[in-house]
Amino acid sequence: MLRLLRALSLGLVLAALIAGCRTAPILNVVDAPVVANKPASMADVQEAIRRAGAALGWQMESVKPGLMQGTLALRTHKAVVDIPYSTKAFSIRYKDSVNLDYTGENIHSNYNGWIQNLEKGIRAQLQNL
Repeated sequence: MLRLLRALSLGLVLAALIAGCRTAPILNVVDAPVVANKPASMADVQEAIRRAGAALGWQMESVKPGLMQGTLALRTHKAVVDIPYSTKAFSIRYKDSVNLDYTGENIHSNYNGWIQNLEKGIRAQLQNL
């Protein structure tokens, strides 16, 4: 019986460690260059960001000229990012989250994948201008 309790305890500790390894440093995209087939206007960049986000399930909102806010809600998880942009560059910056184990420095590793996909989507939309 004692052996069984020890094995269960060890299993619980290992499960907790594995669950804790699912976080990573927050990925922020900083000043990614706007690369397009033609000179891009502010409206072009904004529309590229909106289309890329929408294709990936993000709700995109224009906050003011040069700033969009993206929200991705999946099941009980939510990520919010600010996307400042110009005709020369764009960034994707963490703003807020729910149920993503945010610690101030680290976040659930899925978040970084969502940001990488959003960046790739924006780049692809810009290339199609």
